[in-house]
Amino acid sequence: MTTTDIAEDSAELLPIATGARTRAALRTLIRPDRGRAILGLGVLVGATAVGLLVQPLLGRIVDIVADGHPADALTLPVVLLLVVAVVQGVTTTLGLTQVARLGETVLARLREQFIERALQLPADRLERAGAGDLTARVTGDVARVAEAVRSALPEMARSVLAIVLTLGAMALLDVRFLLAALLAVPVQALTARWYVTRAVTVYADQRVANGAQQQQLLETIGGAVTVRGHRLEEQHTGKSAARSRRAVELTMRSVHLVLGFYARLHIAEYIGLAAVLVTGFFLVRDGSVSIGTATAAALYFHSLFGPVNAALVLLDDAQSAAAGLARLVGVTDLQESTDLEASADLKPSAVRLPHQRTTSAAAVTVDAVSHAYGPGRTVLHEVSLTLRAGEHVALVGTSGAGKSTLARLVAGVQQPTGGTVSVAEGKAAPSVVLVTQEVHVFTGTLAEDLRLARPGATDADLRTALATVHALEWAEALPEGLATVVGEGGHRLDPARAQQLALARLVLADPPVAVLDEATAEAGSAGARTLERSAEAALAGRTALVVAHRLTQAVAAGRIVVLEAGRVVESGTHDELRTAEGPYATLWHAWSGSRAAPHL
Repeated sequence: MTTTDIAEDSAELLPIATGARTRAALRTLIRPDRGRAILGLGVLVGATAVGLLVQPLLGRIVDIVADGHPADALTLPVVLLLVVAVVQGVTTTLGLTQVARLGETVLARLREQFIERALQLPADRLERAGAGDLTARVTGDVARVAEAVRSALPEMARSVLAIVLTLGAMALLDVRFLLAALLAVPVQALTARWYVTRAVTVYADQRVANGAQQQQLLETIGGAVTVRGHRLEEQHTGKSAARSRRAVELTMRSVHLVLGFYARLHIAEYIGLAAVLVTGFFLVRDGSVSIGTATAAALYFHSLFGPVNAALVLLDDAQSAAAGLARLVGVTDLQESTDLEASADLKPSAVRLPHQRTTSAAAVTVDAVSHAYGPGRTVLHEVSLTLRAGEHVALVGTSGAGKSTLARLVAGVQQPTGGTVSVAEGKAAPSVVLVTQEVHVFTGTLAEDLRLARPGATDADLRTALATVHALEWAEALPEGLATVVGEGGHRLDPARAQQLALARLVLADPPVAVLDEATAEAGSAGARTLERSAEAALAGRTALVVAHRLTQAVAAGRIVVLEAGRVVESGTHDELRTAEGPYATLWHAWSGSRAAPHL
C-alpha cells in the first residue's frame, strides 16, 4: 500500500509541501534572525578550530618521547592542551546556545504560522481531511521538528564544521594524509544516498499511516454509540487493526533501514583509518614526516568518526523532521493555494470579494453569491438575499440544499467564490457571531468560558446573560457556581446545557447580527422547546439568520427562505408558504404530519 492508497482510503488529506517550497519556507523563517545565525556559526567555527590544536599537541608529545627529550619538555604541550580544552568548552557552549536560541525562535514562529493558518482554513476543507490528519500534524510532526531543532540542528552544525576543518588540518600536515582519508568518502556517500532515497519514502508513508491510524481511532471512539448501534464493532476494529499494522510495518522498515545504514558506516571507517595508517607508515619510513605527525594524522581521522557518524546518523532525524516540516508548511500554504484554486473556478463575470460591510439600510445583503468546494462541487448558485435590521429569517431545505454553507458565508467564516456578502456597520465587534450545533466547552471555570465572548464582563453580566437564555438556575446549582471547572476533566455539561452556554456567549458578545446553524439540534426531543426558547431570547433585538433544524423555528421566524439544490426557490411567511403548496408546504406536511402548526 502506498501513500496515495492510504490517503484515498482515509480522507482527502491536507497537502504536503514540496522540498523546494519547504526550504524556501525555512529560509523565510530564519531571515529575521540572520544576525544570531551568523554569530552562532562564527563562534562554533572558532571553537572547532581551537579544538583542532589537540592532535598536533599530542603528536608533539609523541615526538618528544620518541626523540628522548627530558620530561620537563612535556610541560608546555600539556599546559597548552589544558588551555585548548577550556577555550573550546567555553566557545562551544556559547555557540550552541546561540544556535539553540535560533532554533527555538524559528520553531515558535513556525508554530504560530501553523496555528494561524489552520484556524483560517475553511471548515469544509478540514472536514474532508479528517481530524486525524490535522491532529497528527499538530502533535507528532511538531514534536519531530521540535526535537530536531533542539538536538539535531546544533549537533549537525557542530559536526559539519568539525569535518570540514579537520580535513583541512590533515591537508596541512601532508596532503597525502587527506587523500588517504578521502578513500572512505565514496562508501559514506553511497551509504548516505542509499539511506536518503529510501528514508524519504518510508518516513513520508509513516507520517501518513500515523495520521490514518489516528483518524480511524478518533472516528471509532467519537462514534462509539453509532458503531455499537449498527453492530459495526468488528468492522471498525478490523480497520483500526489494519491501519495499526501498517504503521508498525513502516516503523520496522525504518529500523531495518537504520541498521543497514550503521553497518555500511563501519566499513567506511575501517577503510579510511587503514589507509591513513598505511600512508603514515610509508611517510615515516621515508623520513617525509615524523612519528608525531603521523600520529596526529591518525588521531585527526579517528576524531572524524564521531562527527561523520553524527552527521550521517542525523540524516535520520533530518529526514524525519523534513517530512514533518513539509506537512506543516503544506498547511501554512493551504490558505493561499485554496484561494487560487477557488479563483480559477470562477466564471469571467464573477467577482470574488471579501466579507465586507455596508452602510445601507439592510443589515445583511447577499448579492448573487455562489460557492463551490472544488471543481464540479458547486453548492450555491447565485443566491441573493436581504435581511432587514431586526428581521429574523429562517433557512429551510432538505439536507445538502446549501443552508449551512450560506450561513457560514453570512457569518464570514468562509468566503464566497462568486458574488458578495455585505454586513451593515455596527458598534459591536464582531458584527456577526455564528453559533452551530457543534459547540465546544473550553476547559476552565464556567465564568472563564463565558468571558471568552467579553473578557471584561463582570459576574453580574455573566449572570444576566445566563438568565437571558434560561440557564442561570442550573449554572448556580453547579458545585461551585460560576467558579465550577467545566470542559475536559471538569464538570460535564450535557449537549443542551453546552448549547445554552454558547447562546449565553452570544448574548455577551452582543453582535447586531447572529447566525444560528441548527443551534438547537443537540437538545433532543425533551429539551427542544427549552433550547428554542433560549435561542429566541438570545436573538431578541438582533438581525438573525437561522438554519432551522425543526420547523417550529421557521414558524416563529418573520420570514422563511427555502433553499433547494443551492438556489432560493421560495420566500415568505409560514402561512404564505404553507398555503402556496410548494416545497415548503411539502416539508411542513412531512414534518408535522397530523399536527397543527403551533401557536406562537
